[in-house]
Amino acid sequence: MFIDYTKIYIKAGNGGDGAVAFRREKYVPKGGPAGGNGGNGGSIIFTADPNLTTLLDFQYKRRYLAEDGAPGGSSLKDGRGGKDIVIRVPVGTIIKEENSEEILCDLDEAGKEFIAAKGGRGGKGNSNFATPTNRTPRFAEDGKPGPEKFLVLELKLIADVGLVGFPNAGKSTLISVISDAKPKIADYPFTTLEPNLGIVRYKDFKSITVADIPGIIEGAHLGKGLGLKFLRHIERTKILLLMIDITSEDYAGDFKTLMAELNQYSKVLSKKKKILAFTKSDLIEPPEVKKILKKKIRGYEGPLLVISAATKSGISELLDELWKQLND
Repeated sequence: MFIDYTKIYIKAGNGGDGAVAFRREKYVPKGGPAGGNGGNGGSIIFTADPNLTTLLDFQYKRRYLAEDGAPGGSSLKDGRGGKDIVIRVPVGTIIKEENSEEILCDLDEAGKEFIAAKGGRGGKGNSNFATPTNRTPRFAEDGKPGPEKFLVLELKLIADVGLVGFPNAGKSTLISVISDAKPKIADYPFTTLEPNLGIVRYKDFKSITVADIPGIIEGAHLGKGLGLKFLRHIERTKILLLMIDITSEDYAGDFKTLMAELNQYSKVLSKKKKILAFTKSDLIEPPEVKKILKKKIRGYEGPLLVISAATKSGISELLDELWKQLND
C-alpha cells in the first residue's frame, strides 16, 4: 500500500530537575552544596532513509514520545539524558505544522536530518547557585518541559520524469515497458490508484527515474478524481512527459485541458520542461500519424513524439529525448 500523507503527534522529553543536596562526609567539616544537574530530555529527530518508499508505518503508530531526562543526584551527580527518538521517513518527505501548515523541513536528500522537537533542558542543581554571600543555597532549578507538536508528513516522489496524462493514456503500459515496474494495467479509467516509480536503464549504464502519476481529469486541481492526492508528486520531477491518446477525437483540446489543470494547481509546473508524446500510434494508420504531426499544437513549442508502448515503436527515440532534455 502506498501512503503519502499522514498526521502524527510528537513530544520531546522533559528535562530532569536539579537536585538539592549537601556534602555529609565525616572528614569534610564544611560540606557545601552538592546537588547535581538534571539530564536533558530526549529529542525527536527525523531522518531521510532512501530504503523507504511510503509513509505506511505511520498508519499503525502516530504518537512518538521521547524519554525524559533523569533528575540530578547528590555528590554532584548529574542525571542521565533521555534517549532521542529517530524517526525514519522516505526521501522527499515534507514536515509541516498541522494547524499553520508551515513547512518546517523538506527532507529531499538521503541522510538529511531534522530535529523536530528538542528535548527540554535539565535543571541546575543547588551546587550551581552557591555564592560568597549564600554558601548553602537550598533551591534548585526545575527541568524545562519538552515541546509537543502535531505534525503533517507529506511525501512527494522524487523522479527525473513524471508521466502525466488523462486516464488510459498509456502511462502504466509505458512504465512497464521501459522499466522493471509492474503496475496494474486494465482498459478502464483510473487503473492506477497510486504512483509507481520505475528505474529506466539507459545507454552505458545510465539510468532515468520515472514516476507514473495516476490519471488527471478536468477539475483535478480542485480535488476531482484522484486530483490533489497525487498532483503533488509531479512538483518534484525535472521533466513532465505529457501523454495524449492519439486516437482521441480532440487531442488538441486534451492538451489544453491538461495544461490548464497543471498550471492551476501550481505555477511551479508551468515552468518545468515538457515533452509531448502521442501514445497508441499502433491503433491508427501511418498516413494519419503524419497528418497529425504536421499540425501544430497551440501553446506547445517543444519536442513532439509519437510512440506505441504495445509495439515499442518510438520508445528508443523517446528515451534519447528524455536523456537529452535532462542533461541540457
